[in-house]
Amino acid sequence: MTEIVHRVLLFAALRERAGAPSVQVAVAAPVTVARLLEAIGLQLPRLASALPHCRVAVAQEFVDLDHAIDPGDEIALIPPVSGGHDGARVKLSQVKLSTDEAIAAVLAPGRGGIATFCGHVRRSSRGHEVAYLEYEAYEPMALAVMVAIASRVEAEVSGACVAIHHRLGRLEIGECAVVIAAGTPHRSGAFSACRLAIEALKRDVPIWKREVTTTGALWIGLGP
Repeated sequence: MTEIVHRVLLFAALRERAGAPSVQVAVAAPVTVARLLEAIGLQLPRLASALPHCRVAVAQEFVDLDHAIDPGDEIALIPPVSGGHDGARVKLSQVKLSTDEAIAAVLAPGRGGIATFCGHVRRSSRGHEVAYLEYEAYEPMALAVMVAIASRVEAEVSGACVAIHHRLGRLEIGECAVVIAAGTPHRSGAFSACRLAIEALKRDVPIWKREVTTTGALWIGLGP
């Protein structure tokens, strides 16, 4: 039986469990996502309990269990997410975000309604006092998914234009982690587009949050 060795990228809590940013996994051909996950569970027991909560991305796109994997494919194991490309509308940033910049990206004479959402680092979380947060991303895929979300919301909400900006790195209490701006001809559409965009971002974009508290640290989504 022929085995093919694949390199699998790891992020956030998975990277910490493995002690490395990627792992090499031997899988019997023909290789599918389901077989890859089975092989990871057997060869890397420290990751096994996390696998049911993860998704797999191949060539920076989420794929199903029956998806065929070819030699040389870029493979990433994506843990649950915490929640400048395409002009200024979609970007990841290591510096402070500007609500005005996001609004400017969607402002136009025909858009009379502009809605924004800003997510800030709060002092307490789940009964613990937060010292600071750290965000990391699978950046090429995160940007691609953010563009797809903006496009999907714009197709769903008539006349909408959406901007999605997210911070990476260390954030202190009170700093802004994410800004969503949505512009539409009327206010109701702007509110709807803004909500759709932030909910999709929290669900689908491979960005992870590490909460550092006075009693320890935890990757949000997957757990310790």
